[in-house]
Amino acid sequence: MTAAVCLDSDLQDGQMMEVEVGRHGVLLARCNGEFTVLGNQCTHYGAPLSRGALMGHKLRCPWHGSCFNVKTGDLEEYPGIDCLPKHKAQSYFLFSLHQTNRMKEMGGRVAGVSHTTLLLGGGPACLMCAETLRQERYGGRIIMVTRDDLLPYDKTRLSKVMDVENNSITLRREEFFQQFDIEVWFNKQVTSVNTEEKNVAFSDGGFQHYDQLLIATGCRAKGLDCPGADLDNVLMLETPMLAERGVKFYMNDSVKEVRREDKRVKEVVLKSGTVLPADVLIVGIGVLPNSGFLQGSGINMDNKKYVPVDKFMRTNVADVFCAGDLSSFPLKMAGQERVNIGHWQIAQAHGRVVALNMLHKQVELNSAPFYWTVLVGRTIRYTGYGEGYTELILKGKFEDLKFLALYIKGEEVVAAAGLNFDPAVSVVAERFSSGKVITRAEAESDDLSWLKLPTVEDQ
Repeated sequence: MTAAVCLDSDLQDGQMMEVEVGRHGVLLARCNGEFTVLGNQCTHYGAPLSRGALMGHKLRCPWHGSCFNVKTGDLEEYPGIDCLPKHKAQSYFLFSLHQTNRMKEMGGRVAGVSHTTLLLGGGPACLMCAETLRQERYGGRIIMVTRDDLLPYDKTRLSKVMDVENNSITLRREEFFQQFDIEVWFNKQVTSVNTEEKNVAFSDGGFQHYDQLLIATGCRAKGLDCPGADLDNVLMLETPMLAERGVKFYMNDSVKEVRREDKRVKEVVLKSGTVLPADVLIVGIGVLPNSGFLQGSGINMDNKKYVPVDKFMRTNVADVFCAGDLSSFPLKMAGQERVNIGHWQIAQAHGRVVALNMLHKQVELNSAPFYWTVLVGRTIRYTGYGEGYTELILKGKFEDLKFLALYIKGEEVVAAAGLNFDPAVSVVAERFSSGKVITRAEAESDDLSWLKLPTVEDQ
C-alpha cells in the first residue's frame, strides 16, 4: 500500500513521529538527511517507539531500553529479541512492505561438522548464545541443557503478571529450535565438569563431550533459615506472584519464626516481636549461585561461589565461558570494575558476547545495565551501576509519582531511576553505552532538553 504521510519539511534531522498507513501505525524517522520507516512497536512488549529516544542512528525503546538501528531496524540491544519490520520511504511517500517482526537470518547444522557447543542452562544467556551462533553461520552441534521442563521463557513476568501461562511466556516455540538445529535437553541436572577431558556428567548417569562450553546455570532462590521455613505454603519467589495492592512494609526487621497449623503457615514472627497472620508466605530474600557442580573442575570461583570471567566472558579454563547471574564480570561503564549483576538484559548480552568470542571475534561486553520493576501497578526503570554513589539529584517530585533520580559519584552520573519520566532513563542508558559522560553540571542544570522529554504537542 502507498500513502502520503507528511511533507519533507515536516520532519527535521534527528526527529521521528508515528504515521498511519492503511490503518497501521508505523514510525517515520529522519537520520542524516534520510527517511526511514520502521514498525512502531518495540519487539519486546510493544512499547510505542515514537515515544522513545532517537540518538544518532540508534533508537531506544522508552520502556525497557531495547535498542534498534534506525536505518535497518536490526536489534542492537536487548531485552527485545527480534528486529523491527522495515518499510520503504521515498520523499513523503511511504510504501509499506510487511508488518511482522523479523529475526536476523540464521543457519543450521552443517553435515560433516563434528564440533559441539554445550550450553548449560535454559535461560536468556544460553538462548542468545545459541541464536547468535546460528546467525553467524556456526555449523556445529548446539546442545542446550536445562533442569526445567520448559523451553526458555520470560522469567521477568513471573513476578509482575498474575495467572501467567507457560505458552504465553515462551521466548521461542519448539519449531524454532527444530528449524535451526538447536537441541534442548529437559530435566537434566549437571553433577560435574571434567575440563581436562571436556566432558560434562549428569545426574542420570549420562555424559556429554564438548568442544566449547557455556556455563549459565544462574542462581536459585535463597530460603529462610528459621523454624517453619519448610512448611507447605512457604513459597519462593520463583513462582507467579500474587497481588501487589494493599502492601504494608515492616522496615529494619526480619523473620524469626514461622508458626504452623498442621503443615501450613499460620503466623510469621518478626525479630521485633511483631506477629503477622498469614495464609501464604512468599520468600524473596536473595539468591544463591548454582555452582556446586564446578567443585574440582579447575574453573575458578570467588569466595561467594560466583565464576569470574574476563571482558570476553572467558573463564580461566580454555574453551569454557560463563554468563548470566552466575558470572562476575568487568563492567566497562564502571571502569572495568568487577560486578555481579542479575539483570535479564545483561544475561542476554552476555550470551551474545560469548557466542562471538567462541567464534574468535574478540568482542567485549559494552552494555549498560537496564532493568525495571512494577510496584503497586507502577513501573520504575533503572539503568547504570550506582554502587558507591555519593549524591542524588532529583528531577520532578516523589510525591507526584513523576521523577528522575540521577545518582552521582565524583563528578559523573553513574545511574538513573525514573517513574513516569519516559524516555529519560533510556536516554541515560544510551549515553552510558556510547561512553558519553553525563556530568554533575549537566545533571544539576534546569535545562532538560538532553533528556528528550515529550512536549505538550507530542502528548
